[in-house]
Amino acid sequence: MKKGFDNEKYLKMQSSHIMERIKKFDNKLYLEFGGKLFDDYHASRVLPGFQPDSKMRMLMQLSDQAEIIIVINAEDIEKNKIRGDLGITYDVDVLRLMSVFKERELYIGSVVITKFSGQESAVLFQKRLEKSGIKVYRHYLISGYPSNIPHVVSEDGYGKNEYIETSRPLIVVTAPGPGSGKMAVCLSQLYHEHKRGICAGYAKFETFPIWNIPLKHPVNLAYEAATADLNDVNMIDPFHLDAYGETTVNYNRDVEIYPVLSAMFRRIYGESPYKSPTDMGVNMVGNCICDDQACREASCQEILRRYYDSLRRRLFGSCPDEEVYKIEMLMNQADITVHDRKVVDAALAMAEKSGGPAAALELHDGRIVTGKTSNLLGASAALLLNALKELAGIDHERHVISPEAIEPIQKLKIQYLGSKNPRLHTDEVLIALSVSAATDATAQLALDQLPELKGCQAHTSVMVSSVDIKQFKKLSIQATFEAVFEKNIMFFAGKSM
Repeated sequence: MKKGFDNEKYLKMQSSHIMERIKKFDNKLYLEFGGKLFDDYHASRVLPGFQPDSKMRMLMQLSDQAEIIIVINAEDIEKNKIRGDLGITYDVDVLRLMSVFKERELYIGSVVITKFSGQESAVLFQKRLEKSGIKVYRHYLISGYPSNIPHVVSEDGYGKNEYIETSRPLIVVTAPGPGSGKMAVCLSQLYHEHKRGICAGYAKFETFPIWNIPLKHPVNLAYEAATADLNDVNMIDPFHLDAYGETTVNYNRDVEIYPVLSAMFRRIYGESPYKSPTDMGVNMVGNCICDDQACREASCQEILRRYYDSLRRRLFGSCPDEEVYKIEMLMNQADITVHDRKVVDAALAMAEKSGGPAAALELHDGRIVTGKTSNLLGASAALLLNALKELAGIDHERHVISPEAIEPIQKLKIQYLGSKNPRLHTDEVLIALSVSAATDATAQLALDQLPELKGCQAHTSVMVSSVDIKQFKKLSIQATFEAVFEKNIMFFAGKSM
């Protein structure tokens, strides 16, 4: 893969910039951390070279200065809100986050339950945390928030929130997901700190959109595609342009809330330390892009993957038409079509040639490998085997899985598990390959190539099973799927796109 991002430069520059921001205040900075802290796979896809745990590693460099506050909305606890990417509830994710931070020896100061109004499930969650020795604070609903500034910034507003005891200069405020109340917690603390004679600071860490690259750069367009369901829109920061005459990029929610934040700062401090939403940010990602073209190409592929994912979810009734239309508009702005994803045309061509479902995968050197449905294997399973053979230099006519390994699996599926489909899925074919590898050196050679599939692009001509989708993810293959069911493969030519 082409490297487009200098990760080591980023780690040094980002940590240094945050330390500089701390010094601008009374050695106390509340840093609102947006996005994912240690599993930012979106960033790693659009910025080749960015490591998914880069932000966590950066914080670890500041571990002696940093204290973490985890925020969770009481209403999300009550509703058992689920993190879509992990399939776990927000309260369980708080426990997961705490475990990850402790493993990396990062100090967790406390958990804050926001919008608390006596929810029973929130009370039980607080008791559970406190039994484990975790400090828990409650922040409450404030009428007129955020627009009624005189009320919000008063003893009847922020003043009724519990003051969070902190002990370090850098307070990282994070949460399981959006809408948890991170910013409100930061501002409430500024109010309480000021009452105690401390002029604490606030800053925001958001990786995207990147403020110092063009508005319509594919990296920024890919962020819009990723948040199409939230209706986020990238835009020029008008406040920054007015204050400095410089064009920078922000997004609608930050631009819309800035006048309110600025007024709150003035009410707390007497003046605002920032002249624009961009001023509040500390993100150095844009300064560490080392190959702009590589990042552009990777981001265009991300937009196309988001498009196919929206089509897939619409097929299952979980994505509105408007989200699809928005990503199509972003594709137009990036001047790309589905045909810019090489594996799409390759998969559809193989499907037309074979008369059944097919799949294609692009190796890192540009070679395209295909797979088709057979009596023994599904298209995705065949694709994996063919790709491993290609990487290992094994003749494609050479069988690397013995019939003795396949037949028992088929028998188990049909006779005992009630399946009507005898073909092996991707997980089953890998199990069969590993069994064969125990006695066949060639099969072992093929199995050894699995790490080389990480980051490869793939596409299937029809929707595949959830098992195959999960297996692609486990192998870190960036796969897309035609939004048609196998029984409707007369539509696989893709003309509807």
